[in-house]
Amino acid sequence: MTIPSTASSWPAVLTWRARSVPRMESVRVQLNGNRIKAAGRIIGGKCSDHPAFSASYDLVTDEVGVTRRLSLRTALAAGERHMSISRDEEGIWMVETGTTHLRSGFAGAKDVDVVLSPFFNTLPIRRFGMQNESEDFQVPVVYVNLPNLAVQEASLTYSSGADGVHVLSPVSSSSITVDEDGFVLDYQGLAERI
Repeated sequence: MTIPSTASSWPAVLTWRARSVPRMESVRVQLNGNRIKAAGRIIGGKCSDHPAFSASYDLVTDEVGVTRRLSLRTALAAGERHMSISRDEEGIWMVETGTTHLRSGFAGAKDVDVVLSPFFNTLPIRRFGMQNESEDFQVPVVYVNLPNLAVQEASLTYSSGADGVHVLSPVSSSSITVDEDGFVLDYQGLAERI
């Protein structure tokens, strides 16, 4: 189901609250056609799902919504970590952590998905127009775990229809409600926009 956007103009700040754990995400989003520039933060209190942490990110996509660069920083009681991920014109990703460098095609991925974040689901939803179309998509992604910043290749399955978007990821199967611009309003079991 598509619901009208609560953000009547761009740029906008979108905020989500987790339903059952102490965690929030807030992101400032700038749109220019399908190009997205975003600066966000995820704050998580200590719970059975994760230790207390803070994560901040900066994302830039190209004119068709394909991820170009993502910079992530996490802070835990034990210390801080930083990671940058970029995709070149040939589709090769470079993942740099300061101590390690990884080059990979990540199975043709054009998106990054950050676990615990409803925002990053917006990238393939908008790129494929799932807020307007009823279709199924296999979406390879660069999958980033929080708060440890471990990176792996993954494939998400999105099915869109009149009742919303359903997503099957490495950690869950859920339904997502989006606004008319394709931004997540409610990700069942994860977070709701406030």
